[in-house]
Amino acid sequence: MSLQVLEAQTGEHPVASIIILHGLGADGRDFVPVAQQMDLSSVGPVRYVFPSAPVMPVTINGGYPMPAWYDILGADLTDRQDEVGLRRSQAAIESLIAREVSRGIPASRIVVAGFSQGCAMSLMVGLRHAERLAGVMGLSGYLPLADKLPAERSPANADVPIFLAHGSRDAVVVLPRATASRDVLQGLGYRVEWHQYAMEHSVCPEEIDDMQGWLCQVLAPARG
Repeated sequence: MSLQVLEAQTGEHPVASIIILHGLGADGRDFVPVAQQMDLSSVGPVRYVFPSAPVMPVTINGGYPMPAWYDILGADLTDRQDEVGLRRSQAAIESLIAREVSRGIPASRIVVAGFSQGCAMSLMVGLRHAERLAGVMGLSGYLPLADKLPAERSPANADVPIFLAHGSRDAVVVLPRATASRDVLQGLGYRVEWHQYAMEHSVCPEEIDDMQGWLCQVLAPARG
């Protein structure tokens, strides 16, 4: 599966890449304004990669076709999961990581991030990727296929920094689903930086500030 991709660079010769995965029904343009609000000048030039999910029928929305990384089969996001769709998108996103590496960005300088469905995919991909990544960022989402993660997770990313953020008033991915995902990850020994905001299924200015700080930390230039 080949993905349509938007790109933006903060300068020539980028030293890091951030792959941002949108939520259900959106596309690669969705998080461009958020990226534009962040100041990552301490990192150096950064390339943002904004892929668009393929259009597919989504069961929970009456089969209406829309951009989606995988099908949503019911209101309980973890009861019945579209494993085929999850793994198909996992492979497509892995190809984006490989593309960044081929363009001279080491895996250790790549962050995989996402919102809602994109959060689920960032965790799906980032924790299974064979090479150490700089970090995994998940916003307003949850951990998919949690029961399979212990057997499938990559030793290379066993200590990868994870940023998770969620709104306390989120009615799409309810807060208990997010905290349960956080607890599973912490139980497996992952380093999770957790943030909670008084917001709905959205992004707020305080969250953007926290994202910026975390990205500057995990992508900080090595001192030698």
